[in-house]
Amino acid sequence: MGQFRPNEGDFDAGAVRIALIAARWNAKITDALLDGAIKALARHGITDKAVDVFRVPGAFELPIASQHAARTERYNGIIALGCVIRGDTPHFDYVCSETTRGIGQVSLKHNMPIAFGLLTTDNLDQALARAGDNAENKGEESALSILEMLTVFNQMDGSW
Repeated sequence: MGQFRPNEGDFDAGAVRIALIAARWNAKITDALLDGAIKALARHGITDKAVDVFRVPGAFELPIASQHAARTERYNGIIALGCVIRGDTPHFDYVCSETTRGIGQVSLKHNMPIAFGLLTTDNLDQALARAGDNAENKGEESALSILEMLTVFNQMDGSW
């Protein structure tokens, strides 16, 4: 996995506000994703004052919470974090599919970058590996993605 990860790079997202929305379901995993995201943002000068953290019940609620955050017009970007682990029923497929679709729709509708930090794993071990305090933490990757997209948007807008 990590062999394909791009270099972290330097970002100049400017003075931004970020909504960080994390599911409470599978909290051991989502708490670690949240920690990874906050650490990555801090490494790039995004302070706690520029980040509002919101918790929602589960992954399925990430799109509606992202839409509400976007509608407030208070945020430049959103990071959505969650974890769905495959079980014995098709529930996994429905939740993953609809959460993915919903987040994509919100991003396009509001012309706002939303980092997709939803783990969709076959088992707990896979989720733990992607939420560890290491270079594979997908919360960290999501934070870096939002910073890169905000930097690209600034470049496109001619803000520099």
